[in-house]
Parts: sequence; structure tokens; C-alpha cells
Amino acid sequence: MKKFKSTEEIKIPEKIVDQVIGQERAVNIIKKAAKQHRNVLLIGSPGTGKTLLAQAIAELLPAADLEDVLAYKNPNDENKPLIKVVKTYPTIEKDKPLGDGQGRQIVQREKLKNRLDMGKSRSNIAPAVIIIVVILFALSFTKLFNGYGIVLLSALILGVLIFGSMLLFVGSFRRAGILPGMFESNEPKLIVDNTGMTHAPFVDGTGSRAGALFGDVKHDPLQSGGLGTPPHLRVESGGVHRANKGVLFIDEVANLEPRSQQELLTAMQEKRYVITGQSEMSSGALVRTEPAPCDFLLVAAGNLQDINKMHPALRSRIRGYGYEVYMESSMPDNEHNREKIIRFIAQEVKKDGKIPHFDYEACMAILEESRKRSGRKERLTLILRELGGLVRAAGDIAIEKNRKLVTKEDVKDAMVLSKPIEAQFVEQSLEYRKDYKIFKTGGFAIGRVNGLAIIGSDYLSSGVVLPIVAEVTRASSRTEGKLIPTGKLGTIAREAVKNISAIIKRHMNRDMASYDIHVQFLQTYEGVEGDSASISVAVAVISALEGIPVNQEVAMTGSLSVRGDVLPVGGISNKLSAAIEAGMRIAVIPESNAKDVYLDKAELKKIRIIPVKNIADVLQYALKRSSRRDGMIKKLRKYITSDIKEREPLDIE
Repeated sequence: MKKFKSTEEIKIPEKIVDQVIGQERAVNIIKKAAKQHRNVLLIGSPGTGKTLLAQAIAELLPAADLEDVLAYKNPNDENKPLIKVVKTYPTIEKDKPLGDGQGRQIVQREKLKNRLDMGKSRSNIAPAVIIIVVILFALSFTKLFNGYGIVLLSALILGVLIFGSMLLFVGSFRRAGILPGMFESNEPKLIVDNTGMTHAPFVDGTGSRAGALFGDVKHDPLQSGGLGTPPHLRVESGGVHRANKGVLFIDEVANLEPRSQQELLTAMQEKRYVITGQSEMSSGALVRTEPAPCDFLLVAAGNLQDINKMHPALRSRIRGYGYEVYMESSMPDNEHNREKIIRFIAQEVKKDGKIPHFDYEACMAILEESRKRSGRKERLTLILRELGGLVRAAGDIAIEKNRKLVTKEDVKDAMVLSKPIEAQFVEQSLEYRKDYKIFKTGGFAIGRVNGLAIIGSDYLSSGVVLPIVAEVTRASSRTEGKLIPTGKLGTIAREAVKNISAIIKRHMNRDMASYDIHVQFLQTYEGVEGDSASISVAVAVISALEGIPVNQEVAMTGSLSVRGDVLPVGGISNKLSAAIEAGMRIAVIPESNAKDVYLDKAELKKIRIIPVKNIADVLQYALKRSSRRDGMIKKLRKYITSDIKEREPLDIE
């Protein structure tokens, strides 16, 4: 790559849509959606830029169409407030600062008018009180009142003064909005205000309850006696209304209650939605406004499992009037994309605002980590949220060391500091397993294998050594033998174990009806899912059946087909790191994963990595050398070779 001094030299695009990394197809669809006003469903792993894409749509939409929404008192039915919609800015002049929107101006005019009316009423009260007091005071000098009459007259004067003061005091509260229900008011409430917006609104409705998403009417216990707040002043708009002419973004859309998904569909179809109290026990449940506008673009997001939980009609609405996008989780490792990762680092530094820029070597270290986290050969990860966490951690370390730039050393320290919970758990459990000899790193043992697995999700995982033992006994049933796996196994892992019997029967010509085979995954508290332990189970079972010891210096991972082929698995670099940390000397991996290995030179010196194609290759490196082993492998290779020939296509020209 072209050398640079620091990421301060990297130019960062101004528009959000141009800051999205590695999602070219999604960006193109987003631009179409903004232009044609289409809904979008974004599905993919967390951290791939779904929120950024949703914000980009809002930025691309025109601000000239924005609307303010006001709620007015209905003189005919106070529980059905009127809704009025006005343009926020009827005209927008270039290079001229935006003032108050039309909605704010209307409210300000009404407030000023009410204050003038209140001032008039106040100016009438004070003179009236003064005149009454003067008259009563004058009467006290006449002979009409004497004795107890004078006392009553004094009390009357005092009462008039107190009553007049109370009227003035309450009037000042009314003007301040503290007791809005004390007097009749036609003053509207601005429930959607887009003042100052230079682009279309972006509303994040993720995790919102019904009231926050669809609007609500506040409860008021002071309804009797005219002390309550008028219904139109208690109306609160929801996310669907505030997103009018803009974007409503809902991440983890499947977590919305089915009823909320149905209501969201209604709002999308009608483009207008009434606001009512969401609680049946609230006085707001009596209030139901006229429909308020909610013409928004829905950008829904989630992972692949969320699709089955979505309301079918809601997804159909998105598909029928928009696009579905599956996010990329990695991109090719070429110069153009490497420059994008460097730009991402510069963007994260600018976004954080508290960490220094990265020098060239530090950027190369982040780039290498991106390769490793992709889990695929010649690819760079697009799970950028986690990579951004590494950038910030390295920046924090540089600040502690009073550096002006983040260095490669800071990035390496950050990799240790920002280890995920899964990696921290593995480190602690590894010490425990070493101390209590849960797995061995030397010698030979029959029916015992050191498998390799990962814990955590695909994009945030850590390798772990998985000890597996097998024992073969006479069948407990006269009709058939059983393969009995024990341990905390998931569905896929259990099915993978069952496939081992097909290989033994087909390739080793053994009658499985005579045996019960017990397979135990030792202390798998974290659970096992997937089929990457297939070759480990097969080696353990074959070792137990044939009585041939397994080399305990060998760790292995790989999926096994029923024909004996070793298939690729995920997380290969993390698994190898776990093997190195555990003290293993040899690692057997699928040949198709050979280019997926990303370890530094120091780690590569500690372990011998052996790529294999089939189960015969695995047994050759895993089992202790003997004439019996060599004979079994020779026979096994013969079966595998014959299988390959049988599978060759016939020439039928």
C-alpha cells in the first residue's frame, strides 16, 4: 500500500452513504430506495453497517418536503383533537439560515394572543378590586355601619383583597403553563417539530414500546372540576409520526410484538395513523385524535433467524414495495479494499474525538487483524463494530502512554486488553484443565483425542481445546448396536456424531450391530454445536475399536462427510491459537482451510500444521505407528479410492 505518516492524511467523505465500507450492493439499493421512496429490509451479522445505511437514506431524502403537525382543541368533541399539518419551510432560500418552522410560528402567535387576552382580563380584575375596596372603605366612615357591622365590613374588604390576589396569582400560573386547565384555551400543541432540519428525519424505533412507536395520550387524574389538562395538550406523537417524510429504523425487528408489527403495517399502508392512549386504565384511552401523517420509509434490520419471526404481511409489504438486502460479512483482500479499512480507522478516530490518529504500522496491524477475523482466505472482515472497538482500545492505550500517534505496539496491547468474554473464559478454563489434566499434551492413549472447537458467535469467537473420549462395548441389544454421545451437544453436533457409524461400516467393513459405542465430550459446560468435531470423534472411535493409541500431541478439527472426505470448518485461526496456548505440537486441519490460517511468525514456529483431505490422512498423523495401523490405513485408502472412481461421471456421448 502507498505509505502515509498517519490517518490524519486520509480524506473522509462528508456524506454518510460514502462512509459505508464494503457494502457496495447495499449502498446502490439504498440510493434507489431514497430516490424512489422504497422500504428496505437489511439482514446480516451485527456490526456490518445496517444503522449507517439507514441514516444514509435519511441524508439522501429532500428536506423541502418536511411537515410540522399540530394538535388543536375540538370545540365539538374535546376527546377527538383536531390535527393540522403545515409545511415546516414553505420556501427554502439557499445560503440563508433556517429560522423557526411554520409550526413553531403558529404556536408562538397563539401563545402571544392568549397572553394578551390574559393581560386584558388581569387589567380588568385589578381596577375592579381596587374600586370595590375603596367603596367599602368609604362606607366605613358613614353611620350605616357601627359595632359588629364595622367588623363585618373589615372582613369583607379583606376577603375581596384575598380573592383578587388569588385570581391574579392563578392567572400567572396559567400563563406559565403550570395550570393549563384552569381557563379555556385554544392554544395548539406542536406534536411534530422539524425546525432546523437540513435533511429528512431519522427516527430509531429499536426496542420502542407501543406508546413510543405509535403515539400516546398522557394520563391526567385531575379531570373532574375543570382542573385537568385539555386532551389536545396531552397528545404525544410516536416514532411513526416523527419519521414522516423521513426514515423509521427498527433494528431487531422480530423483537416487536406481533400486534405492534400489525399496527406498523397499518401505518405503512395508510400513511396516516390516529393517536390514542395506549393504556386501558388511563384517561388518555378516551382520547382519539384525527389521523396524523406518517408517510415514512421503513428500514428494518435483523439477523437471518429474525426472518421467521417477522409478521408475514409486514415482510410482504417490504418485498412488494421495496428491497431485501443480505449484508456482506467480508470483502476481497485487494488494494482498493485495504484502503477502505484504513479509511475506516480514520473515520473511527474522527467519530470518537478522544483518541489520536494511527501511524502506518498501527494501521497495518489493524489490517492484519481484519484478515484474521474474516476467517476466510484472501478476505477482510466487514464486522466493523468489533474492529472499531479494537481501534478505540488502542487509542486509549496510546493516550495513557502520552503518544501523539497510535503505534503497532499499542494495537498489540489492545488485542490483549479488548479480548472478548469468550476468550477470557477460555484462558481461565484452560488453566483449570491443565491443572486437573482434563486433556493431555504428550504420550499416547487409546480412544482419546484432543479436538478443537470455538465458543461464541461466528463474528466474535474464541478457540478452545475439546477433549473427546470413546469406549466400545458389546451391544446391549441383540438386534442392533448404538452410538451413544454424551455431553452438552446441540442438534447438529449430535447428527455429526451419528454419521461416524456410516464411515466405520462402509470403509472399515465392521458390523456395528455387535457394538455399543460411547462417545463423551469431556466437561463441555460451554456446549458444543456444529460438525467441526467430526474427525475428532471418528479418530477416537476407530482408536477404541482397533485398540490403536492416539498421539496426544495432536489436536484436530474438521467436518467429515459420510464418504470420509474432510470438509472445511470455521474459526480455524482461533482454534489453532487455542492449540498453541494449550501446548499442542501438531494440528490437523482440512486442506481447504489451509489458506485461512492467519497466525504471526512466532505462533507458527510453535506448531506444525498438517492439512488433510480424508479420514485416512487424519489417521496417518493421529495414530501411533504400527503394522496394524498401516494395514488399516492402506485398506481404508483403497475403499476411499474406489469410492472416488465410482463417483466419476460416465461418458454418455
